[in-house]
Amino acid sequence: MLEVNRLNVSRGVIPVLWDVSLEVRRGEIVSLIGANGAGKTTLLSTIAGLLKPSFGTIIFNGREISNLPPHKIVNLGLSFVPEDRKIFAHMSVRENLLLGAYTSRGEKSKEKMLRFVYEIFPVLKERENQLASTLSGGEQRMLAIARGLMSNPNLLMLDEPTQGLSPRLTINLFNAIKNLKEHGLSILLAEQNVYYSLKVSDRAYIMETGRITLHGTGEELLENEYIKRAFLGI
Repeated sequence: MLEVNRLNVSRGVIPVLWDVSLEVRRGEIVSLIGANGAGKTTLLSTIAGLLKPSFGTIIFNGREISNLPPHKIVNLGLSFVPEDRKIFAHMSVRENLLLGAYTSRGEKSKEKMLRFVYEIFPVLKERENQLASTLSGGEQRMLAIARGLMSNPNLLMLDEPTQGLSPRLTINLFNAIKNLKEHGLSILLAEQNVYYSLKVSDRAYIMETGRITLHGTGEELLENEYIKRAFLGI
């Protein structure tokens, strides 16, 4: 579904990504694991069209999207939920969700996707008429993900979805991510919570200083001695 080939990206004159290659197959959860500053957000932002590569290609469903603007990429079925949520605090939960269906692709399936996100995140149904600013941090994170789903994507990219959440809410959110996969969605997940990410992932890539240094199945990487030492503290 998604192929990233030898991607190089700079921010200004400073190179940030070097020869990054990865793939996401249909129906997979794939994780990007790495510390702050490893390049995960830059990679997702480039795939979403917010940054432009200096070299390399991005292929989505057989079409090159390396130089397409973000709104065209969303219309092709690729949705990006950034780390900082960017919810509209003084609008209701329902209004925030409907804004996620602003594309022609989302508009056609608006009511169906609204029912779907309320099924995945029932607390949002309970709070649909509340202002988004009155939600807890975990509920706001769910709202941001649900709004990303309203465009009816084939591939959902999530940047640090559990950052700042309690252990209980983190587990709940990972359960929701697994539920999305069971509904046929492909997911590319950038996360610092290494253990839970690898537990839910079909495959994962390790990013360090702008490069992919290791990849394998979630099970393989959980047993990898370097991963245990460097990321799990074992």
